[in-house]
Amino acid sequence: MDPHDQDGDTRTVYRNSPVPRYYQLKEILRERVRSGEWKPGDLIPSERELSETYNLSRMTARQAVTELVNEGIFFREQGKGTFVSRNKIMQPLLRLSGFTEDIAARGQRPGTRILAARMVPADEQTAPRLHVELGQPIVRLERLRLADDEPLAIECSHLAFKGCEKLLDEDLEHHSLYQLLERKFAIPLMAADQEIEAGLATTEDAQLLRIAPGSAVLHTRRVTYTDRNQAVEYAKSVYRGNQYIFYTHLKRDQLFS
Repeated sequence: MDPHDQDGDTRTVYRNSPVPRYYQLKEILRERVRSGEWKPGDLIPSERELSETYNLSRMTARQAVTELVNEGIFFREQGKGTFVSRNKIMQPLLRLSGFTEDIAARGQRPGTRILAARMVPADEQTAPRLHVELGQPIVRLERLRLADDEPLAIECSHLAFKGCEKLLDEDLEHHSLYQLLERKFAIPLMAADQEIEAGLATTEDAQLLRIAPGSAVLHTRRVTYTDRNQAVEYAKSVYRGNQYIFYTHLKRDQLFS
């Protein structure tokens, strides 16, 4: 894609405008996405190319691009450049479901890479969440979750139930964890409490998710319960901020005079 090939494009950054130049450029770039000129997955011009095309400093171009990255319009891949984001995955917060179910429901191919799977003692953070004694052996399962071979999330699950060590004998890379719990271990999953928090990607997370360090991510913490209200899983996840939208429907309580 040649940033200088504007096809007669009259979009200009005006130096005498009261609107900041970085903001003018930001809106120009946003419009190129909105109009379909730049499509999901397209590599956009570099900051140097943008600064030359619009006669701006590289710092101004960087600010415009960075703000659109933070908004999820673009995403950066280290060593490759900046790309137009694909349509975000809408995950409703209305029913309890696992990653495999969510991705398959969208017609994509879910995938998993096991990063670590072992027994560990419950620490001061996990023990109260799972209602177990400090130091009790529990399963710790770290996975990189993919859709059509693209990394979307890093999940770290802590599991505590009688016989949980047998989970480590299962093919956790090719089978849904929730389906294994329900079908093989006869543990019905009925409800969950989930927290969501905005954050920035660490160097380690960025490398796994193929994004630039400091990119916007979503942190989630979920405690999943059985039909007897027994906490069975405490999961911490890091989602690519440019790929996910969490959705819920809210109702206001009836007002009384």
